[in-house]
Amino acid sequence: MEAMKQEKLCRRQDTALASAASKLAVDEDDPLAGNYGDITMEFLQSKTMDPSAWTRVVNLEKSLEGKHVLIRARVQAIRRVGKKMALLVVREKGFTVQCLVQEQRDLVSVQMVKYAAALSRESVIDVEGLVSVPSESIKGATQQVEVQVRKLYCVSRAPPTLPFNLEDAVRSEAEIEKALQAGEQPVRVNQDTRLKSRVFELRTPANQGIFRIQSQVGNAFRKFLSSEGFVEIYTSKLIALLNYKGHPVCRAESPHLHKQMPIYADVGRVFEIGPVFRVEDSLTPRHLCEVTGLDVEMEIMEHYDEVVCLNIRYSLNQNCKKELEAVALQYPFEPLKYLRLTYEEGVQMLKVWHGVLYPLPIPLGWKPILHNAPCYDNSQYSNSFNVFIRDSGAQHVHDAEMLEKRAKTCSIDVKKISTYIDSFRYGVPPHGGFGVGLERLVMHFCGLDNIHKTTLFPTPGITL
Repeated sequence: MEAMKQEKLCRRQDTALASAASKLAVDEDDPLAGNYGDITMEFLQSKTMDPSAWTRVVNLEKSLEGKHVLIRARVQAIRRVGKKMALLVVREKGFTVQCLVQEQRDLVSVQMVKYAAALSRESVIDVEGLVSVPSESIKGATQQVEVQVRKLYCVSRAPPTLPFNLEDAVRSEAEIEKALQAGEQPVRVNQDTRLKSRVFELRTPANQGIFRIQSQVGNAFRKFLSSEGFVEIYTSKLIALLNYKGHPVCRAESPHLHKQMPIYADVGRVFEIGPVFRVEDSLTPRHLCEVTGLDVEMEIMEHYDEVVCLNIRYSLNQNCKKELEAVALQYPFEPLKYLRLTYEEGVQMLKVWHGVLYPLPIPLGWKPILHNAPCYDNSQYSNSFNVFIRDSGAQHVHDAEMLEKRAKTCSIDVKKISTYIDSFRYGVPPHGGFGVGLERLVMHFCGLDNIHKTTLFPTPGITL
């Protein structure tokens, strides 16, 4: 059924493209025909390079009034005003500017206006023109200047029939509900529809913001830890379990065991940003088979609070203001609130709280992990913490005998992890660490309801 729908869509697009091509044909009798038209591949094969000639849409400001600019952007909206004028709104990386194509003797022909008006939305175009400042504010664009077009070329033409309208995809639930109450019938683009045309849907301002925020998280994580003397490591993603060329291996669910070992080698502080694999056979808003893990391991001198304090020191509010605003327009959210609680306090607070919790310490049986160190004053608890953005960490056992005891308590065959346990027999300093999933961190930070929204190309288990 899906294949038939796709084939039908392709046929409609081919028909529409043929129709659009006839409308976009350049009038060869036009003396100004060289100022507009489709650019062929022959002229896009890296023959010349002059990066300084191009201006980014975000940089089109009033200070450039009267200046000649060259921009490359997507056609977001087209409005023809009579036979002699067309208005284009073009978009580059979430920023938009209005372009005026108006018939002028020896500069812009009526045929060029017709060509501009026949362009399909989402086509990539090159625009050359002069920057002007209108007397009134421009409501349909982010940049409060206008480009008076002198030359216009189509670099890559989009089909007239798109998977869905981006204008529909950027509506917030609040806007949809308001329209419904007013008796209107707004189009709602469902999550499944978005994911089927993921590359197209990623063009929305909210998505542009989400993945720039995600990039900033990774950058801030790496920059801060490097400034604190941490060494970035790259651990193996194959560990013992399944058969691989005669050897029992599988993809790592966590770099935990490997990230501990550099501490034994006196590296002191390490971190890693890399893929983590999980066997998830459910299709839920919270689970993926592959995520990006942010992991830390470090020596601790006195208390595992050293790890916790490190864990909560990153912030995005100052570095991603525009991106957070773009996300909030479509997905309104409130800033995260932070509390530090004991486990018992956390259990009570969870009944009414929707922020981020740091319950400390956690019962040893609640997280039966062999390498978490028991709490010194209550053996029923461990020196670990959990952050309810699915971040967790702990002081880790550094004594081989205690580790063997913990393995037996967790019903783990000591012989199968003998290499790991033996690495503790040569003197290991107290240490601890934490790990957090990048996608889930951004999801909760932005108050989103589905982890697929913070995953570039989601891989839920049921679809593999």
